[in-house]
Amino acid sequence: MASKKELQVAQKRELEKKEETTIPARIFMPSADIYETKDGLNVVLEMPGVDKNSVDIRVEDDVLKVDGKLDFSKYRGLQPLYTEYNVGHFSRSFRLSSKIDQGKIAAELKDGVLSLMLPLAEKAKPRAIQVN
Repeated sequence: MASKKELQVAQKRELEKKEETTIPARIFMPSADIYETKDGLNVVLEMPGVDKNSVDIRVEDDVLKVDGKLDFSKYRGLQPLYTEYNVGHFSRSFRLSSKIDQGKIAAELKDGVLSLMLPLAEKAKPRAIQVN
């Protein structure tokens, strides 16, 4: 019988910067869950405080890059009594396989949760072969 393992909740990680930035803000790697369906992959990213007009999603050289920027004016003048997460922008990248139809990727942001639908390319979907 397989042993049960408790899933550990990952702590919020600051993005390890590989390049210099001119933005005077911290950048975090959003937590992600990836689910496989018969039609493709669903990627769910936590980006609290990010408005849908402040999300930039692009595919370049088979890399899906997601950036979410916070409006820091919402936080001016506030004195937090207690906080559980640091305020900052979000950035995450995923290398895509040739099985993903990059032209049909869709996204939805609701209540700080970004859902990406990465559909399988037609050539990657299972199919029956007829015997003649």
